[in-house]
Amino acid sequence: MELVILWYLVVGLSATAYVVLDGFDLGVGMLHLFTKKDEERRLMLNAIGPVWDGNEVWIVIVAGTLLSGFPDAYATICSVFYTPIMIFLAGIIFRAVAIEFRSKLPQSRWRNTWDVAFSLGSYVITFILGVLLGNLVVGIALDSKEEFSGSFTSFFTPYPILMGITAIAVLMMHGAIYLNMKIDGEFHAKTKRWSYRSMIFFVIMYVALTISTVIFEPHMIEKMKLYPFLFLVAALAGAIIYNVIRMLKKDNSGWAFICSSIALALLIGLFGVGTFPVLLRSTIDPAQYSITIFNAASSEKTLKILLTIAAVGVPLVLAYGYWIYRIFRGKVRLDSHSY
Repeated sequence: MELVILWYLVVGLSATAYVVLDGFDLGVGMLHLFTKKDEERRLMLNAIGPVWDGNEVWIVIVAGTLLSGFPDAYATICSVFYTPIMIFLAGIIFRAVAIEFRSKLPQSRWRNTWDVAFSLGSYVITFILGVLLGNLVVGIALDSKEEFSGSFTSFFTPYPILMGITAIAVLMMHGAIYLNMKIDGEFHAKTKRWSYRSMIFFVIMYVALTISTVIFEPHMIEKMKLYPFLFLVAALAGAIIYNVIRMLKKDNSGWAFICSSIALALLIGLFGVGTFPVLLRSTIDPAQYSITIFNAASSEKTLKILLTIAAVGVPLVLAYGYWIYRIFRGKVRLDSHSY
């Protein structure tokens, strides 16, 4: 049992790393069309240029750890959410192509086309990610044979849609704060305004989502009622979000970004606390038909081998990430090698 929980934490930490790191990339993409100046759009692309593809490695790690540690859950999730996942992957593909193709020609029509593809792909990825998380909270029509009896439209009920919009809001805020940290000069003032406005958008959506969760998805706070100290996670998330505003007012963009990253990690933690140990909740019979980390886990021997591999591989990924971020630290400047 300890190995199962430990591997669940590996999956959770990998998912957190993806949301925090690729989250600001997606946020920058969603903000991309908020300016019409080509120079400012180039600065935005160059702010994420050295790191965006490395950040996406974490979604591969999430899929790999889920497949190897909880193969039954992986198979069911991929079959049930096949169409949304394909839309998610299409967003990733178009977004990546847009980043690389935009600077190949100087014509404004060419660049504007890829700018739209980049921004639209970022919105699609973020919204679908939020919808998927929302459906993991609400649950799906999963029977005793782990077969889904719903349809594509059944994924887009009010709560998952609200979760999708909230995901857009929080990552837009995260991306704006990242830009505020990486850019100076005249454009810096604009990114600061984006940070404040996206923060307001996020707070409104977060409050709406929290109220909806308490009213319509009360199972998400059952463990908090059972273990009241878990409410500290929610309280700490609120305090960190407030501190983001404080750091922005002090023009301390570095600490604002760190606080934004911690807030995202705590929000993912709240999701994990609410859903644990369920990976895929059945609305037909939650107690009997839900897929949990215990009934979907690989054998103990497999988990031991996997943990050995993870103990070697994950530090290498972290070291590579640290090296890249260290090399490209500081403010963004445009030169002959820029996008």
